[in-house]
Amino acid sequence: MIMQKTIWITGLSGSGKTTLAEQVCKKLRNSGEIVVFLDGDQLRRVFGVVDNSKINYGRDARLSLAMQYAYLSHTIAKQGVTLVIATISMFKEVHKWNRDNLPNYFEVFLKIPIEELKNRDPKGIYLRYDRGKISDVAGLDLEVDEPCSPDLLFDFNSRLTVREMAETIIYKLKEK
Repeated sequence: MIMQKTIWITGLSGSGKTTLAEQVCKKLRNSGEIVVFLDGDQLRRVFGVVDNSKINYGRDARLSLAMQYAYLSHTIAKQGVTLVIATISMFKEVHKWNRDNLPNYFEVFLKIPIEELKNRDPKGIYLRYDRGKISDVAGLDLEVDEPCSPDLLFDFNSRLTVREMAETIIYKLKEK
């Protein structure tokens, strides 16, 4: 059985964070883990920052929100459960704080090229950006900090299925 962990899955919009996190949660629960799952899009609704404005999507607002996610993650993880969170939150300040403060922190980075993200674009973010309808899009006109040393990096070229990625995460957690 895997002991309490904080699994932080990060990547740009459309990279597959939520899908992978859901698969990891399913596998952990099937093995008897008590798991709490947090998703960045759902957390935006909880914190009331869903309207598409500079106030909610600029760098400072995103960093502030990412730190709120980190603090919430800390509070939940301290309860003795395994936490899985899927969020962009790609700021060096967040990565450092997480490593210093979250129990058994395990960072997973989904590194997907922008062109592939534009092809996927499940929320229409990249299309709206290209049409000039929105700005402050992470990875385009809003600079992000890729994790310097994630515990696990999945590169688009690896061509692993979501199931295979989830199994790799579980295997690496057992090693750690």
